[in-house]
Amino acid sequence: MEALLCTKLGDPTVAISDSSPIVVSRSHPVPAIASPTSVRVRIAATSLNYANYLQILGRYQEKLPLPFVPGSDYSGVVESVGSAVSTVKIGDKVCSLATSDSFCEFIVTDEKELRFLVPDGCDLVAAGALPVAYGTSHLALVHRAQLKPGQVLLVLGAAGGVGLSAVQIGKVCGAIVIAVARGDEKVRFLQSLGVDYVVDLSKGNIIESVKNFLKTRNLKGVDVLYDPVGGKLTKESMKLLNWGANILIIGFASGEIPVIPANIALVKNWTVHGLYWGSYKLHNPQLLRDSLMELLSWLSNGTISIHISHSYSLQEVHTLSTHSSTFLQANLAFGDIKDRKVIGKVMVIPGSSSVGRSKL
Repeated sequence: MEALLCTKLGDPTVAISDSSPIVVSRSHPVPAIASPTSVRVRIAATSLNYANYLQILGRYQEKLPLPFVPGSDYSGVVESVGSAVSTVKIGDKVCSLATSDSFCEFIVTDEKELRFLVPDGCDLVAAGALPVAYGTSHLALVHRAQLKPGQVLLVLGAAGGVGLSAVQIGKVCGAIVIAVARGDEKVRFLQSLGVDYVVDLSKGNIIESVKNFLKTRNLKGVDVLYDPVGGKLTKESMKLLNWGANILIIGFASGEIPVIPANIALVKNWTVHGLYWGSYKLHNPQLLRDSLMELLSWLSNGTISIHISHSYSLQEVHTLSTHSSTFLQANLAFGDIKDRKVIGKVMVIPGSSSVGRSKL
């Protein structure tokens, strides 16, 4: 089968093929049914997340032995099952998460990892984009911050995969949503989603811009800060927070881990939440399951929608990452993730020699 293989740690955006840490194998072994409860899924789509970029760089918190096939959230169709499998059957549409081995045509996992059946009418590519980004935001906003109607939600990095999910879930919760992004195109897209206010970082200061908006609505400040960015932007955003605010630490796309002063958190009664979605599989799998089932229901009935910015075949991910000079008009898959040029999600479609790449 076809698989994207990381053979060494390094930057997957490099333009010289000999230096690339990733290769496409066309003869990677199809994984066998390993136990009576094993399930083999033909992968329809898998997400390309910022975590995958860090994974190949060797900077992600979970280290995999080389060589490895990167993994992420994915969707697909059950192709084969073990003799004791009872919860899924051949032909079922499913979505799940894998820390490795989803950037290929087939994956084998235990049936307990495949309890997320994709409802009829749901697009499989959209379902493959759902678990990590939307699961993270749902647990963060609904369960951790307990976002309520009328509260003010400030979303940093709002045009990225997790950012867009936070914007949409914030609106579902009835919050007043302030989105922070950079550039006219991202601003226009966020406005089309019905956010209450968009801060364009390329045109002004976040503090002044948000304060002016809050004043027009007769609002005191921000109740929930959703932060996948970190760095200087976190420090500035804290100046906008209300007494009793919730701070959701989602990630550090800026590359800089911010410092949250404990003395200010004490005086202002802030609650700081760290949110690592993957750890819920170990520590609270039932909550994770309930969260994803609600999200799949929302996706099915149109409460939320998933914007796919780009889709690539495995060969295109590799080619675009190593021969950029031949694709001068194309946005590179890993490069777009690295440089935060994506609006929404980037998806990989295994087993396809050519897929339509949507343009920003």
